[in-house]
Amino acid sequence: MSQSIFKSHRPDKPILTTSIFTRVLSSRTPAADDVGGFPGSSTAFIDGATGTSLTRKQLLDLSLSFAYGIQNRPATAPFATRGSTALIYSPNSLAWPVVLFGCVAAGLRCTTANSAYVARELAHQYSDSGSGLVLTAEEGISVVRAMFSEMGISHQEGDKRTIILGRDLRWAGGPAAPVDADCRGLLTLSDLLSGGKLNSEAKFEGALAHETVYLCYSSGTTGKPKGVELSHQNITTILDILAADLFSGVKTPTGNCTTLGFLPFYHLYGLAAILQCTVVLGWSTVIHSQFNPEQFCAAIEKYKVSLAFIVPPVLVVLARHPAVDKYDLSSLEYMLSGAAPLGADLVKQVQRRLGAKRPEGAKVCAIGQAYGLTETSTATHVYNFTETDAKVGSVGTLCSNLEARIVQDEDGIVDAEEGTPGELWVRGKTIMKGYLNNPTATSNSITPDGWFKTGDILVKDKDSYYWVVDRKKELIKYKAFQVAPAELESVLLTHPDIADAAVIGVDSPEQATELPRAYVVHARPQEVMSADRKLAFAQSVVKWMESQVAKHKFLRGGVKVIDTVPKSAAGKILRRELRELAKQEAARGELNTVIKARL
Repeated sequence: MSQSIFKSHRPDKPILTTSIFTRVLSSRTPAADDVGGFPGSSTAFIDGATGTSLTRKQLLDLSLSFAYGIQNRPATAPFATRGSTALIYSPNSLAWPVVLFGCVAAGLRCTTANSAYVARELAHQYSDSGSGLVLTAEEGISVVRAMFSEMGISHQEGDKRTIILGRDLRWAGGPAAPVDADCRGLLTLSDLLSGGKLNSEAKFEGALAHETVYLCYSSGTTGKPKGVELSHQNITTILDILAADLFSGVKTPTGNCTTLGFLPFYHLYGLAAILQCTVVLGWSTVIHSQFNPEQFCAAIEKYKVSLAFIVPPVLVVLARHPAVDKYDLSSLEYMLSGAAPLGADLVKQVQRRLGAKRPEGAKVCAIGQAYGLTETSTATHVYNFTETDAKVGSVGTLCSNLEARIVQDEDGIVDAEEGTPGELWVRGKTIMKGYLNNPTATSNSITPDGWFKTGDILVKDKDSYYWVVDRKKELIKYKAFQVAPAELESVLLTHPDIADAAVIGVDSPEQATELPRAYVVHARPQEVMSADRKLAFAQSVVKWMESQVAKHKFLRGGVKVIDTVPKSAAGKILRRELRELAKQEAARGELNTVIKARL
Protein backbone atom coordinates (compact mmCIF):
# COMPACT_ATOMS: atom_id res chain seq x y z
CA MET A 1 0.00 0.00 0.00
CA SER A 2 1.38 3.42 -0.92
CA GLN A 3 2.16 5.96 1.76
CA SER A 4 -0.14 8.96 2.25
CA ILE A 5 2.37 11.75 2.80
CA PHE A 6 0.87 15.08 3.85
CA LYS A 7 2.62 18.38 3.33
CA SER A 8 2.01 21.75 4.93
CA HIS A 9 -0.26 24.22 3.15
CA ARG A 10 2.20 26.91 4.22
CA PRO A 11 5.10 27.79 1.92
CA ASP A 12 8.51 26.34 2.79
CA LYS A 13 11.03 28.62 4.46
CA PRO A 14 14.70 28.81 3.40
CA ILE A 15 16.90 26.38 5.33
CA LEU A 16 19.84 28.20 6.89
CA THR A 17 23.25 26.68 7.50
CA THR A 18 24.63 28.91 10.20
CA SER A 19 25.03 29.23 13.97
CA ILE A 20 22.04 30.03 16.16
CA PHE A 21 23.99 32.98 17.53
CA THR A 22 24.64 34.31 14.03
CA ARG A 23 20.99 33.86 13.04
CA VAL A 24 19.56 35.56 16.11
CA LEU A 25 22.03 38.31 17.00
CA SER A 26 24.13 39.21 13.95
CA SER A 27 23.58 42.47 12.08
CA ARG A 28 21.04 42.40 9.23
CA THR A 29 21.52 45.96 7.94
CA PRO A 30 24.38 48.46 7.66
CA ALA A 31 22.97 50.36 10.64
CA ALA A 32 25.54 50.60 13.41
CA ASP A 33 23.08 49.61 16.13
CA ASP A 34 21.36 46.77 14.28
CA VAL A 35 21.23 43.54 16.30
CA GLY A 36 19.45 40.69 14.58
CA GLY A 37 17.47 43.02 12.34
CA PHE A 38 16.19 45.33 15.10
CA PRO A 39 17.61 48.39 16.86
CA GLY A 40 20.20 47.46 19.43
CA SER A 41 18.63 49.96 21.82
CA SER A 42 15.33 48.04 21.94
CA THR A 43 14.62 45.97 25.04
CA ALA A 44 15.12 42.22 24.79
CA PHE A 45 14.60 40.95 28.35
CA ILE A 46 13.28 42.36 31.61
CA ASP A 47 13.71 40.90 35.08
CA GLY A 48 10.18 40.77 36.44
CA ALA A 49 11.26 41.00 40.08
CA THR A 50 13.46 44.11 39.84
CA GLY A 51 12.59 45.69 36.49
CA THR A 52 16.23 45.45 35.38
CA SER A 53 16.37 45.17 31.59
CA LEU A 54 18.76 44.16 28.82
CA THR A 55 18.76 45.79 25.42
CA ARG A 56 19.57 43.70 22.36
CA LYS A 57 23.01 45.35 22.18
CA GLN A 58 23.68 44.55 25.83
CA LEU A 59 22.62 40.96 25.24
CA LEU A 60 25.03 40.70 22.31
CA ASP A 61 27.95 42.26 24.18
CA LEU A 62 27.40 40.38 27.44
CA SER A 63 27.11 37.06 25.63
CA LEU A 64 30.42 37.65 23.85
CA SER A 65 31.97 38.72 27.17
CA PHE A 66 30.76 35.55 28.89
CA ALA A 67 32.18 33.46 26.04
CA TYR A 68 35.52 35.23 26.40
CA GLY A 69 35.47 34.75 30.16
CA ILE A 70 34.96 30.99 30.16
CA GLN A 71 37.55 30.52 27.43
CA ASN A 72 40.23 32.57 29.17
CA ARG A 73 39.84 31.88 32.89
CA PRO A 74 42.34 29.18 33.94
CA ALA A 75 39.70 27.22 35.91
CA THR A 76 37.09 27.16 33.15
CA ALA A 77 39.22 27.13 29.99
CA PRO A 78 39.76 23.32 29.96
CA PHE A 79 35.98 22.86 29.87
CA ALA A 80 35.26 25.61 27.31
CA THR A 81 36.86 24.31 24.15
CA ARG A 82 34.72 24.03 21.03
CA GLY A 83 32.39 21.05 21.27
CA SER A 84 32.53 20.83 25.08
CA THR A 85 29.24 20.61 26.97
CA ALA A 86 28.04 22.95 29.71
CA LEU A 87 25.11 22.11 31.98
CA ILE A 88 22.69 24.88 32.99
CA TYR A 89 20.85 24.14 36.23
CA SER A 90 18.85 27.17 37.28
CA PRO A 91 15.34 28.59 37.51
CA ASN A 92 14.50 31.31 34.98
CA SER A 93 16.50 34.49 35.48
CA LEU A 94 17.95 37.42 33.57
CA ALA A 95 21.24 35.51 33.44
CA TRP A 96 19.75 32.73 31.29
CA PRO A 97 19.86 34.43 27.85
CA VAL A 98 23.38 35.73 28.53
CA VAL A 99 24.87 32.37 29.50
CA LEU A 100 22.92 30.43 26.86
CA PHE A 101 23.98 32.67 23.98
CA GLY A 102 27.41 33.03 25.57
CA CYS A 103 27.98 29.28 25.54
CA VAL A 104 26.82 29.10 21.93
CA ALA A 105 29.13 31.99 21.00
CA ALA A 106 32.02 30.04 22.54
CA GLY A 107 31.16 27.00 20.42
CA LEU A 108 29.88 24.93 23.34
CA ARG A 109 26.97 22.55 23.55
CA CYS A 110 24.39 23.29 26.25
CA THR A 111 22.42 20.73 28.20
CA THR A 112 19.59 22.22 30.22
CA ALA A 113 18.54 20.47 33.43
CA ASN A 114 15.29 20.68 35.34
CA SER A 115 15.93 23.15 38.18
CA ALA A 116 14.00 20.86 40.56
CA TYR A 117 16.27 17.87 39.99
CA VAL A 118 17.80 16.14 43.00
CA ALA A 119 21.46 15.09 42.98
CA ARG A 120 20.81 11.59 41.58
CA GLU A 121 18.86 12.94 38.61
CA LEU A 122 21.36 15.71 37.94
CA ALA A 123 24.25 13.26 38.09
CA HIS A 124 22.67 11.13 35.35
CA GLN A 125 22.36 14.11 33.01
CA TYR A 126 25.80 15.53 33.83
CA SER A 127 27.48 12.19 33.23
CA ASP A 128 25.44 11.09 30.21
CA SER A 129 25.85 14.43 28.43
CA GLY A 130 29.61 14.53 29.07
CA SER A 131 29.33 17.93 30.74
CA GLY A 132 32.20 19.87 32.22
CA LEU A 133 31.04 23.26 33.48
CA VAL A 134 27.91 23.62 35.60
CA LEU A 135 26.08 26.95 35.62
CA THR A 136 23.79 27.12 38.63
CA ALA A 137 21.73 29.53 40.68
CA GLU A 138 22.83 30.05 44.26
CA GLU A 139 20.00 27.88 45.58
CA GLY A 140 21.26 24.99 43.44
CA ILE A 141 24.76 24.78 44.89
CA SER A 142 23.96 22.15 47.53
CA VAL A 143 22.48 19.82 44.89
CA VAL A 144 25.43 20.42 42.54
CA ARG A 145 27.94 19.61 45.29
CA ALA A 146 25.96 16.51 46.26
CA MET A 147 25.99 15.48 42.60
CA PHE A 148 29.76 15.80 42.34
CA SER A 149 30.18 13.89 45.60
CA GLU A 150 27.93 11.10 44.35
CA MET A 151 30.05 10.89 41.19
CA GLY A 152 33.28 10.65 43.17
CA ILE A 153 34.47 14.12 42.12
CA SER A 154 36.21 15.98 44.94
CA HIS A 155 34.71 19.08 46.54
CA GLN A 156 37.60 21.20 45.26
CA GLU A 157 37.38 19.87 41.71
CA GLY A 158 33.59 20.25 41.65
CA ASP A 159 33.83 23.87 42.78
CA LYS A 160 36.34 24.58 39.98
CA ARG A 161 33.74 23.45 37.45
CA THR A 162 30.90 25.53 38.94
CA ILE A 163 29.77 29.01 37.92
CA ILE A 164 27.26 30.83 40.12
CA LEU A 165 24.46 32.81 38.47
CA GLY A 166 23.85 34.99 41.50
CA ARG A 167 21.11 37.42 42.48
CA ASP A 168 23.49 40.38 42.09
CA LEU A 169 22.39 42.20 38.93
CA ARG A 170 24.93 45.00 38.84
CA TRP A 171 26.36 43.47 35.66
CA ALA A 172 23.05 44.41 33.99
CA GLY A 173 22.69 47.80 35.69
CA GLY A 174 20.42 46.35 38.36
CA PRO A 175 20.57 46.16 42.15
CA ALA A 176 23.34 44.56 44.18
CA ALA A 177 22.72 41.46 46.28
CA PRO A 178 25.04 39.61 48.67
CA VAL A 179 26.35 36.21 47.64
CA ASP A 180 24.98 33.32 49.68
CA ALA A 181 27.48 32.06 52.24
CA ASP A 182 27.66 28.61 50.62
CA CYS A 183 28.71 30.21 47.32
CA ARG A 184 31.47 32.51 48.56
CA GLY A 185 34.75 31.95 46.78
CA LEU A 186 33.12 30.40 43.72
CA LEU A 187 33.37 31.90 40.27
CA THR A 188 30.35 34.08 39.44
CA LEU A 189 28.74 35.37 36.29
CA SER A 190 29.93 38.89 37.21
CA ASP A 191 33.54 37.65 37.41
CA LEU A 192 33.35 36.22 33.90
CA LEU A 193 31.91 39.37 32.34
CA SER A 194 34.72 41.65 33.42
CA GLY A 195 37.73 40.29 31.51
CA GLY A 196 37.11 41.13 27.84
CA LYS A 197 34.93 40.21 24.87
CA LEU A 198 35.19 37.96 21.83
CA ASN A 199 35.44 39.83 18.55
CA SER A 200 32.89 37.45 17.04
CA GLU A 201 31.09 34.22 17.80
CA ALA A 202 32.24 30.71 16.88
CA LYS A 203 31.09 29.99 13.33
CA PHE A 204 28.99 27.01 12.27
CA GLU A 205 28.59 27.61 8.57
CA GLY A 206 27.70 25.04 5.93
CA ALA A 207 28.05 21.45 7.07
CA LEU A 208 29.12 22.62 10.55
CA ALA A 209 25.52 23.76 11.15
CA HIS A 210 24.72 20.07 11.71
CA GLU A 211 26.85 20.02 14.87
CA THR A 212 24.93 19.48 18.09
CA VAL A 213 24.19 22.64 20.07
CA TYR A 214 21.53 21.60 22.61
CA LEU A 215 21.09 18.40 24.58
CA CYS A 216 17.61 18.50 26.05
CA TYR A 217 16.65 15.44 28.03
CA SER A 218 13.45 13.62 27.17
CA SER A 219 12.08 10.18 27.91
CA GLY A 220 11.11 9.87 24.26
CA THR A 221 8.34 7.38 23.64
CA THR A 222 9.42 5.23 26.58
CA GLY A 223 12.11 4.66 29.18
CA LYS A 224 14.45 6.89 31.17
CA PRO A 225 15.53 10.41 30.13
CA LYS A 226 17.76 10.46 27.04
CA GLY A 227 19.78 13.29 25.55
CA VAL A 228 18.05 14.68 22.47
CA GLU A 229 20.72 15.99 20.10
CA LEU A 230 19.54 19.17 18.40
CA SER A 231 21.76 20.91 15.86
CA HIS A 232 22.18 24.56 14.95
CA GLN A 233 20.19 23.87 11.80
CA ASN A 234 17.39 22.17 13.74
CA ILE A 235 16.97 25.26 15.89
CA THR A 236 17.43 27.97 13.26
CA THR A 237 14.87 26.16 11.11
CA ILE A 238 12.25 25.93 13.86
CA LEU A 239 12.80 29.56 14.87
CA ASP A 240 12.04 30.73 11.34
CA ILE A 241 9.09 28.36 11.07
CA LEU A 242 7.56 29.54 14.35
CA ALA A 243 8.13 33.19 13.50
CA ALA A 244 6.31 32.81 10.17
CA ASP A 245 3.66 30.20 10.92
CA LEU A 246 2.53 31.72 14.20
CA PHE A 247 2.95 35.43 13.61
CA SER A 248 2.56 36.21 9.91
CA GLY A 249 -0.26 38.73 9.56
CA VAL A 250 -0.43 39.33 13.30
CA LYS A 251 -0.74 42.95 14.37
CA THR A 252 -0.77 44.42 17.85
CA PRO A 253 -2.92 47.58 17.87
CA THR A 254 -0.88 49.04 20.71
CA GLY A 255 2.38 48.28 18.93
CA ASN A 256 3.62 46.88 22.25
CA CYS A 257 5.25 43.54 21.53
CA THR A 258 5.87 42.18 25.01
CA THR A 259 5.53 38.63 26.28
CA LEU A 260 6.02 36.74 29.53
CA GLY A 261 8.77 34.25 30.28
CA PHE A 262 7.64 32.12 33.23
CA LEU A 263 7.62 28.71 31.55
CA PRO A 264 10.88 26.93 32.42
CA PHE A 265 13.74 27.77 30.10
CA TYR A 266 15.30 24.33 30.59
CA HIS A 267 12.29 22.87 28.74
CA LEU A 268 12.58 23.22 24.97
CA TYR A 269 9.25 25.07 24.78
CA GLY A 270 10.73 27.86 26.92
CA LEU A 271 14.22 27.51 25.44
CA ALA A 272 13.17 27.86 21.80
CA ALA A 273 9.91 29.80 21.80
CA ILE A 274 10.55 32.26 24.63
CA LEU A 275 14.31 32.67 24.91
CA GLN A 276 15.03 32.66 21.19
CA CYS A 277 11.99 33.07 18.94
CA THR A 278 11.01 36.28 20.73
CA VAL A 279 14.45 37.71 19.98
CA VAL A 280 14.05 36.71 16.31
CA LEU A 281 10.71 38.56 16.30
CA GLY A 282 12.07 41.66 18.06
CA TRP A 283 9.79 41.21 21.08
CA SER A 284 10.57 41.96 24.73
CA THR A 285 10.23 39.24 27.37
CA VAL A 286 9.46 39.77 31.05
CA ILE A 287 11.20 36.96 32.96
CA HIS A 288 9.78 35.34 36.08
CA SER A 289 11.27 32.33 37.86
CA GLN A 290 7.92 30.52 38.00
CA PHE A 291 4.19 30.93 37.46
CA ASN A 292 2.27 32.85 40.09
CA PRO A 293 -1.32 33.97 39.31
CA GLU A 294 -1.03 37.35 41.01
CA GLN A 295 2.37 38.02 39.47
CA PHE A 296 1.16 36.89 36.05
CA CYS A 297 -1.80 39.28 36.04
CA ALA A 298 0.16 42.17 37.56
CA ALA A 299 2.88 41.85 34.89
CA ILE A 300 0.30 41.93 32.08
CA GLU A 301 -1.11 45.18 33.44
CA LYS A 302 2.28 46.79 34.19
CA TYR A 303 4.00 45.94 30.91
CA LYS A 304 0.90 45.89 28.66
CA VAL A 305 1.74 42.33 27.68
CA SER A 306 0.14 41.28 24.40
CA LEU A 307 1.32 37.65 24.13
CA ALA A 308 1.67 34.85 26.65
CA PHE A 309 3.18 31.43 26.06
CA ILE A 310 1.28 29.14 28.42
CA VAL A 311 0.30 25.57 29.33
CA PRO A 312 -3.29 24.37 30.03
CA PRO A 313 -3.09 24.72 33.86
CA VAL A 314 -2.53 28.46 33.38
CA LEU A 315 -5.89 28.65 31.62
CA VAL A 316 -7.48 26.87 34.57
CA VAL A 317 -6.20 29.72 36.74
CA LEU A 318 -7.44 32.37 34.31
CA ALA A 319 -10.87 30.75 34.30
CA ARG A 320 -11.22 30.79 38.10
CA HIS A 321 -8.64 32.82 40.03
CA PRO A 322 -9.76 36.11 41.66
CA ALA A 323 -6.57 37.87 40.50
CA VAL A 324 -8.06 38.08 37.01
CA ASP A 325 -10.63 40.59 38.30
CA LYS A 326 -8.06 42.76 40.07
CA TYR A 327 -5.95 43.73 37.07
CA ASP A 328 -6.37 45.22 33.62
CA LEU A 329 -5.68 42.36 31.19
CA SER A 330 -7.09 44.11 28.12
CA SER A 331 -3.65 44.28 26.42
CA LEU A 332 -3.50 40.46 26.26
CA GLU A 333 -4.36 39.58 22.67
CA TYR A 334 -2.71 36.19 22.10
CA MET A 335 -1.98 33.07 24.12
CA LEU A 336 -0.23 29.99 22.79
CA SER A 337 -0.69 26.77 24.76
CA GLY A 338 1.65 23.83 24.40
CA ALA A 339 3.19 20.82 26.16
CA ALA A 340 -0.18 19.15 26.93
CA PRO A 341 -3.62 18.75 25.31
CA LEU A 342 -6.03 21.67 25.63
CA GLY A 343 -9.80 21.28 25.64
CA ALA A 344 -12.18 23.55 23.72
CA ASP A 345 -14.42 24.16 26.76
CA LEU A 346 -11.56 25.60 28.79
CA VAL A 347 -10.56 27.92 25.93
CA LYS A 348 -14.10 29.28 25.69
CA GLN A 349 -14.36 29.77 29.46
CA VAL A 350 -11.24 31.91 29.52
CA GLN A 351 -12.24 33.90 26.46
CA ARG A 352 -15.64 34.66 28.03
CA ARG A 353 -14.09 35.75 31.31
CA LEU A 354 -11.46 37.98 29.71
CA GLY A 355 -14.00 39.32 27.21
CA ALA A 356 -16.44 40.33 29.96
CA LYS A 357 -13.98 42.99 31.12
CA ARG A 358 -13.41 44.47 27.67
CA PRO A 359 -15.46 47.12 25.88
CA GLU A 360 -18.23 45.86 23.62
CA GLY A 361 -16.82 44.98 20.22
CA ALA A 362 -13.24 44.71 21.51
CA LYS A 363 -11.05 41.94 20.14
CA VAL A 364 -11.34 38.59 21.88
CA CYS A 365 -8.05 37.14 23.15
CA ALA A 366 -6.93 34.56 20.57
CA ILE A 367 -6.00 31.27 22.25
CA GLY A 368 -4.32 28.64 20.12
CA GLN A 369 -2.45 25.47 20.85
CA ALA A 370 0.54 23.80 19.30
CA TYR A 371 1.73 20.22 19.19
CA GLY A 372 5.31 19.01 19.17
CA LEU A 373 8.04 17.23 21.06
CA THR A 374 11.60 17.86 22.14
CA GLU A 375 12.64 15.43 19.41
CA THR A 376 11.00 17.65 16.77
CA SER A 377 12.62 20.86 18.05
CA THR A 378 9.22 21.87 19.54
CA ALA A 379 6.23 22.38 17.27
CA THR A 380 5.17 20.29 14.30
CA HIS A 381 1.61 21.69 14.26
CA VAL A 382 0.41 25.21 15.10
CA TYR A 383 -2.34 27.71 14.51
CA ASN A 384 -1.51 31.08 13.05
CA PHE A 385 -2.79 33.60 15.58
CA THR A 386 -5.20 34.99 12.99
CA GLU A 387 -7.05 31.65 12.73
CA THR A 388 -7.21 30.26 16.27
CA ASP A 389 -11.01 30.23 16.29
CA ALA A 390 -11.17 27.99 13.22
CA LYS A 391 -11.33 24.65 15.02
CA VAL A 392 -10.96 25.07 18.75
CA GLY A 393 -9.55 21.91 20.31
CA SER A 394 -7.42 21.05 17.30
CA VAL A 395 -3.63 21.49 17.40
CA GLY A 396 -3.80 23.33 14.09
CA THR A 397 -2.13 22.44 10.84
CA LEU A 398 1.26 21.06 9.85
CA CYS A 399 4.17 23.50 10.08
CA SER A 400 6.13 24.70 7.08
CA ASN A 401 8.90 22.48 5.67
CA LEU A 402 7.46 19.35 7.33
CA GLU A 403 5.83 16.19 6.06
CA ALA A 404 3.50 13.94 8.06
CA ARG A 405 1.92 10.53 7.95
CA ILE A 406 -0.85 8.99 10.05
CA VAL A 407 0.26 5.39 10.40
CA GLN A 408 -1.98 2.50 11.37
CA ASP A 409 0.47 -0.37 11.83
CA GLU A 410 3.73 -0.81 13.73
CA ASP A 411 5.85 -1.17 10.60
CA GLY A 412 4.56 1.92 8.84
CA ILE A 413 3.19 0.03 5.87
CA VAL A 414 -0.49 0.87 6.28
CA ASP A 415 -1.58 4.50 6.60
CA ALA A 416 -4.88 5.49 8.20
CA GLU A 417 -7.72 6.75 6.05
CA GLU A 418 -8.78 10.38 6.39
CA GLY A 419 -10.58 10.94 9.67
CA THR A 420 -9.24 7.69 11.12
CA PRO A 421 -6.76 7.75 14.03
CA GLY A 422 -3.18 6.56 13.71
CA GLU A 423 0.30 7.27 15.01
CA LEU A 424 1.75 10.55 13.79
CA TRP A 425 5.06 10.24 11.94
CA VAL A 426 6.89 13.44 11.00
CA ARG A 427 9.83 14.17 8.68
CA GLY A 428 11.83 17.34 8.07
CA LYS A 429 14.82 19.48 9.02
CA THR A 430 13.58 20.02 12.58
CA ILE A 431 13.82 16.34 13.53
CA MET A 432 16.57 15.64 16.07
CA LYS A 433 19.88 14.09 15.08
CA GLY A 434 19.14 11.27 17.51
CA TYR A 435 19.49 10.26 21.15
CA LEU A 436 22.98 10.80 22.53
CA ASN A 437 24.95 7.58 23.04
CA ASN A 438 21.83 5.53 22.34
CA PRO A 439 21.74 4.20 18.76
CA THR A 440 19.14 1.59 19.65
CA ALA A 441 16.64 4.16 20.92
CA THR A 442 17.42 6.34 17.90
CA SER A 443 16.81 3.56 15.38
CA ASN A 444 13.60 2.63 17.18
CA SER A 445 12.38 6.21 16.84
CA ILE A 446 13.62 7.31 13.40
CA THR A 447 13.16 5.17 10.29
CA PRO A 448 15.94 4.79 7.70
CA ASP A 449 14.07 7.21 5.43
CA GLY A 450 13.85 9.89 8.13
CA TRP A 451 10.38 9.50 9.67
CA PHE A 452 10.21 10.23 13.40
CA LYS A 453 7.61 8.14 15.22
CA THR A 454 5.94 10.45 17.74
CA GLY A 455 4.11 7.76 19.70
CA ASP A 456 1.00 9.96 19.72
CA ILE A 457 -2.30 9.07 18.07
CA LEU A 458 -3.80 11.82 15.93
CA VAL A 459 -6.59 12.31 13.41
CA LYS A 460 -6.35 14.56 10.35
CA ASP A 461 -9.65 15.97 9.13
CA LYS A 462 -10.67 16.93 5.60
CA ASP A 463 -9.49 20.52 6.17
CA SER A 464 -6.00 19.34 7.20
CA TYR A 465 -6.46 20.17 10.87
CA TYR A 466 -4.99 17.65 13.28
CA TRP A 467 -6.51 16.40 16.52
CA VAL A 468 -4.67 14.57 19.31
CA VAL A 469 -6.89 11.71 20.44
CA ASP A 470 -4.68 9.34 22.41
CA ARG A 471 -1.12 8.37 23.26
CA LYS A 472 0.62 5.26 22.15
CA LYS A 473 3.44 5.95 24.52
CA GLU A 474 3.14 5.59 28.25
CA LEU A 475 4.48 8.96 29.34
CA ILE A 476 2.51 10.97 31.87
CA LYS A 477 2.03 14.64 31.00
CA TYR A 478 2.09 16.59 34.26
CA LYS A 479 1.61 20.26 33.32
CA ALA A 480 4.53 21.13 31.01
CA PHE A 481 6.55 18.06 32.01
CA GLN A 482 6.90 14.54 30.75
CA VAL A 483 7.11 11.93 33.49
CA ALA A 484 8.27 8.43 32.61
CA PRO A 485 6.46 5.72 34.60
CA ALA A 486 9.48 3.42 34.24
CA GLU A 487 11.72 5.92 36.00
CA LEU A 488 9.34 6.32 38.95
CA GLU A 489 8.91 2.55 39.14
CA SER A 490 12.68 2.07 39.32
CA VAL A 491 12.82 4.52 42.24
CA LEU A 492 9.88 2.88 44.04
CA LEU A 493 11.59 -0.49 43.77
CA THR A 494 14.49 0.84 45.86
CA HIS A 495 12.09 1.28 48.81
CA PRO A 496 12.86 -1.49 51.30
CA ASP A 497 9.17 -2.31 51.84
CA ILE A 498 8.06 -2.43 48.20
CA ALA A 499 8.21 -5.70 46.28
CA ASP A 500 6.69 -4.47 43.01
CA ALA A 501 5.32 -1.24 41.58
CA ALA A 502 3.55 0.28 38.58
CA VAL A 503 2.81 3.91 37.77
CA ILE A 504 0.10 5.42 35.57
CA GLY A 505 -1.27 8.90 34.94
CA VAL A 506 -4.72 9.84 36.24
CA ASP A 507 -6.70 12.85 35.08
CA SER A 508 -7.19 15.86 37.34
CA PRO A 509 -9.91 18.15 35.95
CA GLU A 510 -9.06 20.66 38.70
CA GLN A 511 -5.58 21.16 37.28
CA ALA A 512 -6.27 20.24 33.64
CA THR A 513 -3.40 17.80 33.72
CA GLU A 514 -2.40 14.23 34.54
CA LEU A 515 -1.02 13.21 37.91
CA PRO A 516 1.35 10.27 38.56
CA ARG A 517 -0.31 7.51 40.61
CA ALA A 518 1.46 4.41 41.90
CA TYR A 519 0.20 0.91 42.62
CA VAL A 520 2.56 -0.95 44.91
CA VAL A 521 2.93 -4.42 46.39
CA HIS A 522 4.18 -4.55 49.99
CA ALA A 523 7.21 -6.76 50.55
CA ARG A 524 5.54 -8.21 53.67
CA PRO A 525 1.79 -8.22 52.97
CA GLN A 526 0.95 -9.50 56.45
CA GLU A 527 2.04 -6.12 57.86
CA VAL A 528 -0.61 -4.21 55.90
CA MET A 529 -3.64 -6.43 56.15
CA SER A 530 -6.06 -3.74 57.37
CA ALA A 531 -7.34 -0.80 55.33
CA ASP A 532 -5.87 1.64 57.85
CA ARG A 533 -2.40 0.13 57.57
CA LYS A 534 -2.58 0.10 53.77
CA LEU A 535 -3.52 3.77 53.81
CA ALA A 536 -0.77 4.69 56.27
CA PHE A 537 1.83 2.83 54.22
CA ALA A 538 0.62 4.44 50.97
CA GLN A 539 0.88 7.89 52.52
CA SER A 540 4.38 7.15 53.77
CA VAL A 541 5.43 6.14 50.24
CA VAL A 542 4.08 9.42 48.83
CA LYS A 543 6.13 11.31 51.41
CA TRP A 544 9.22 9.20 50.80
CA MET A 545 9.12 9.81 47.04
CA GLU A 546 9.22 13.54 47.66
CA SER A 547 12.79 13.10 48.93
CA GLN A 548 13.79 11.02 45.91
CA VAL A 549 12.60 12.88 42.82
CA ALA A 550 11.95 16.34 41.42
CA LYS A 551 8.68 18.05 42.30
CA HIS A 552 6.96 17.40 38.98
CA LYS A 553 7.46 13.66 39.57
CA PHE A 554 5.73 13.62 42.97
CA LEU A 555 2.95 11.04 43.27
CA ARG A 556 0.21 13.64 43.32
CA GLY A 557 -2.29 11.03 42.17
CA GLY A 558 -1.59 9.03 45.33
CA VAL A 559 -0.46 5.49 46.07
CA LYS A 560 -2.62 2.37 46.31
CA VAL A 561 -1.47 -0.89 47.89
CA ILE A 562 -2.50 -3.91 45.79
CA ASP A 563 -1.83 -7.65 45.96
CA THR A 564 -0.11 -8.02 42.59
CA VAL A 565 0.84 -5.78 39.65
CA PRO A 566 -0.99 -7.04 36.53
CA LYS A 567 1.51 -8.22 33.90
CA SER A 568 1.56 -10.05 30.60
CA ALA A 569 3.18 -13.45 30.15
CA ALA A 570 6.28 -11.62 28.94
CA GLY A 571 6.39 -9.58 32.13
CA LYS A 572 5.12 -6.30 30.66
CA ILE A 573 3.00 -4.23 33.05
CA LEU A 574 -0.62 -4.15 31.87
CA ARG A 575 -1.25 -0.48 32.46
CA ARG A 576 -4.63 -0.60 30.79
CA GLU A 577 -5.86 -2.77 33.68
CA LEU A 578 -4.56 -0.24 36.19
CA ARG A 579 -6.21 2.59 34.27
CA GLU A 580 -9.47 0.67 34.45
CA LEU A 581 -8.95 0.20 38.18
CA ALA A 582 -8.33 3.94 38.54
CA LYS A 583 -11.59 4.65 36.68
CA GLN A 584 -13.46 2.41 39.10
CA GLU A 585 -11.83 4.17 42.04
CA ALA A 586 -12.77 7.53 40.56
CA ALA A 587 -16.39 6.39 40.10
CA ARG A 588 -16.51 5.53 43.80
CA GLY A 589 -15.04 8.91 44.70
CA GLU A 590 -11.88 7.39 46.15
CA LEU A 591 -9.49 8.80 43.57
CA ASN A 592 -10.81 12.37 43.68
CA THR A 593 -10.32 12.46 47.44
CA VAL A 594 -6.69 11.42 47.09
CA ILE A 595 -5.99 13.91 44.30
CA LYS A 596 -7.55 16.86 46.11
CA ALA A 597 -5.51 16.01 49.18
CA ARG A 598 -2.31 16.25 47.10
CA LEU A 599 -3.06 19.51 45.24
